[in-house]
Parts: sequence; C-alpha cells; structure tokens
Amino acid sequence: MSVLPAPGEELRFRRLLPEPGDLTASEALESLHAVRDARTDRPHTVVNFVCSADGRAAYQSRSAPISNPGDRAMFHGLREMVDAVFAGTGTMRTERYGRMIRDPARRRRRASRGLAPDPLACLITRSGDVPTDIPLFSDEDSHVVVFAPRQIEYPGVAAKVDTVVLDTGELTLTTMLRRLRTDYDVRALLCEGGPTVFGALLHEDLVDELFLTMSPCLVGGGMDPTITRGPELPTLAGLDLTWVLEREGALFLRYSRRRETA
Repeated sequence: MSVLPAPGEELRFRRLLPEPGDLTASEALESLHAVRDARTDRPHTVVNFVCSADGRAAYQSRSAPISNPGDRAMFHGLREMVDAVFAGTGTMRTERYGRMIRDPARRRRRASRGLAPDPLACLITRSGDVPTDIPLFSDEDSHVVVFAPRQIEYPGVAAKVDTVVLDTGELTLTTMLRRLRTDYDVRALLCEGGPTVFGALLHEDLVDELFLTMSPCLVGGGMDPTITRGPELPTLAGLDLTWVLEREGALFLRYSRRRETA
C-alpha cells in the first residue's frame, strides 16, 4: 500500500547513488540545471518516462496504470523546472493533457526562479491533426506552440495557440528545437513522449538527459511499446548514470547522454 505524506508535505525518496540519503523530489531536482546548461542553438532537452519492470511504457495503451505517487512527484517536479513541455499529438490525446502547472504553489516557485507561471506546451504535426478537444486547449492560461506545414485554424479554443509554419523539408525536431530557442527563448525543454517522439529525438541526437521510473510491476506481454519506437540507431547511444532513488520498490534513474570526445 502506498504511504502518502501529510497535506503540505512532499514524498520522500531513498537515495541509493551516488551516496545514500533521504530526500524529496524537489531536493533531488535542485541539481537539474537545465536552464543554466542551455545551448545557444537549442534547448537543453530532458526526457521523462515510466516503464514496467519488463520494459513496457504503457499498460492497455496508457502510462497511468504503471505510474505511482513517486513517479507523479517527479513528473510534476520536472515540469516545474523547465521553460517548455513537448509531447506527441497521440500522447496528448491519449493522456488528455490539461494545464501544465495546476498547483498555485508550483507556479509561485516558478515565478521566483524567473520562469513563466506555466511552461509552453509544444507539439509538432505533419498532418495538421491537432487534439483541440483535450483540456489543454480549453484553458485560457495555457500557451501552445504548434509546428506544422501550414496554418491551422483553432475555432472555439480558449488557450493562446501559435502556429509556426515550416516547409515540409524543414519540419524536423532539430528545426523545432532551434526555433523554440531563438523565437521563444526556451532554454530547457521537457519531452514526455511518446516512444516514437523519443526515438526521433535520439535519431536527431537531441537528448541530453533521461529520467526513467522503473515501476515494480509486470505487463507480461501485449502490444504496448517500450520507451522508444522506430528504427534502431546506427550505433548505441551511451548513457552515464547520475543518480538512483528508490521509493516503495520503484527505482528512479537519472541518466545523462554520453558525448564521445575526440
């Protein structure tokens, strides 16, 4: 049974690496300097996923059944630290995305760091199929940036929505991240999937860090994906382990993308 904290208190985690300790998600994420580490050509890009112990990123097509309170604490903590959140249209539609930061206390903490109360919501579409029926587009405080090959109309939408039109040949994640950096001053970007988006980010060499929750459960087969989908990379992408936390049998792994030096 999950043990939840008292109102106003944060969940606590047991740190296994690099040294033993006890801390909250906020304390763990204090070492995430994504804004400070931003490049000039694109944002520092962090990917966050949960998976089962047998490697599945969803159960019955959704990530919620394999999530847990610790994973949700990390999920919301990461959103609090970045300028923008990126997810695929399918993920936004399936998970019914709403306002990025719902907790007023988190919005106040963001403001104290010099961030906007809510991060930008970002998506990219080649077909022009945008899930405007999800709660995100009904929220007047949300700002959504859509990268598409043509202008798109958004009748009846309360959110502020910008369409960045790119030629079909330029409609890549590399171009999207470059435009987020130059046009919207996005220094830190959080990608929440899905697996096809993560795979594409890896192929364009755009991933800087991976936060991975390994949930203590087994899916046992099925057709749900692993955390990446698409063609395999021409060479393995190396990772360096930053830290490991544990809570109620779940492992919380933070990796940085290994960059080979000459």
